[in-house]
Amino acid sequence: MKIEKVALLGVGAVGAYFVEGLKAKLGENFSVVAEGERAERLKENGITINGKRVELNVKTPEEAAGADLLLIAVKYGALAEACGIAKRVVRQNTLVMSLLNGVDSEKVLAESVGEERIVPALMKVAIRRVGSEIFFDKANCAGIFFGELDGRKSERLLALEKLFAEIGVNYKVSENISRDIWAKFSLNVSRNLPQAILNCGMGAYDSSEHVKFLEGRLRAEVVAVARAKGIDISDSENAAGKGSKLPKDARFSTLQDLDAKRETEIEMFSGALVRMAQEAGIEVPFNEFAYHAIKALEEKNRGIFE
Repeated sequence: MKIEKVALLGVGAVGAYFVEGLKAKLGENFSVVAEGERAERLKENGITINGKRVELNVKTPEEAAGADLLLIAVKYGALAEACGIAKRVVRQNTLVMSLLNGVDSEKVLAESVGEERIVPALMKVAIRRVGSEIFFDKANCAGIFFGELDGRKSERLLALEKLFAEIGVNYKVSENISRDIWAKFSLNVSRNLPQAILNCGMGAYDSSEHVKFLEGRLRAEVVAVARAKGIDISDSENAAGKGSKLPKDARFSTLQDLDAKRETEIEMFSGALVRMAQEAGIEVPFNEFAYHAIKALEEKNRGIFE
């Protein structure tokens, strides 16, 4: 198996991590999927990564159809729309990888494109988005983790490993991708949400016993729900559940969204966890609070209250 044509749906903060490497390696065989006004904007403006403007090869879903690999890097709120677009891109041999945070995007995508096409994955990248510009230090990004649900080293994993090595992105082939996805989810829930509510840098987790307390309680609730699903993420030293080295003033994605008055991905974090906890009969009061606190901050950004 060889991956020669790659399409990217969603060229925001996470998708940008792959752009330069894929463009250099594949040329016109790498495309960004978009249509309508968004397509015109991307064609005209390209994307700015670490201060460098990069031109994009923008294609409609039909023009990108038949890609060997479709990377999906949209925001969680756009996942339903992305499913419809993905159906127009995939063909019999297309692999699909979700680069979204959370634990349910693969399941949602599988309902549209077929479970057999999904290669489970997670991203660990420290990326900052300022307006239309995207900044990251590749050396401080663990990159993409991916693997088969049964842990085997399949032919398609070997093809993906070869591609990622050739385009110069950091990657790790996981022997237990379900555990790693949940471990990363626990990191996002426990670290994104307290600082978003408190409007503080990540240094607060080292400086404040109270912030550390909130982090611990939020993570414990994720561990409990994962355990109910037969997944053990109690080992906090797991690589996928450990954060990257970042400056003390670093602001994670949820707080970046609030800063920019964008809708956050709280539905993907505490929203999803609360729903799963209710199904399992588990109480998750800290995540319930975090969910409503951040939804209220979104309302405040929209001017619903002062």
